[in-house]
Amino acid sequence: MKPDKARKQFAALARKYRTPKQVQVFLRKFPYNHERDKETLRSAYSAFLSGMAHCYEATFIAAAILEQNGFPPLVISFESQDGLGHVVFIFKHKGMWGAVARSRDEGLHGRKPVFRSVRDLVWSYYDPYIDNTGKITEYAVVHLDDTMVDWRSGSRNVWKAEKYMVGLKHTPLKSSPLRYQLVFNRFKKYGHPARKPYWW
Repeated sequence: MKPDKARKQFAALARKYRTPKQVQVFLRKFPYNHERDKETLRSAYSAFLSGMAHCYEATFIAAAILEQNGFPPLVISFESQDGLGHVVFIFKHKGMWGAVARSRDEGLHGRKPVFRSVRDLVWSYYDPYIDNTGKITEYAVVHLDDTMVDWRSGSRNVWKAEKYMVGLKHTPLKSSPLRYQLVFNRFKKYGHPARKPYWW
């Protein structure tokens, strides 16, 4: 993939989608990559050209667009007790943290910038993450350029980015057994709750 083509493509997208909210709306309409044929971890440009993206790939797209509008390419890597991780793009606006994300699950998309700290933002994902097997156990903030791979325009799968994130020291997210059990029981009975005001 030629980097100049990728730059032009994302420059055009950055002119169209200037804010995290606009990028979130764009990504929610972008088809989810269910990896039915094979597992992928495409760069931002490759995922965009493919016409679909899962959570990792969507963060690359969000970062490639929003970095041109002054937002650094920062993401949060979530680890779960069932080994099913999640990644979201994060940003700061007027001193508050928010997120842009794509997911199969309604509650794991982005967040309005209403959180005073990254940890508070992470906690907003705790309840919606719980299902039959999932629970956030730890998290890490990652600057995508630190992964040392071409996450913007690479033509091959960028598995090294995932390996880098998984290998980082993550911060534990400790919750009481009672809180987990209450949310788990609610999920078993009703499924995930309705959308909350801070979800986009």
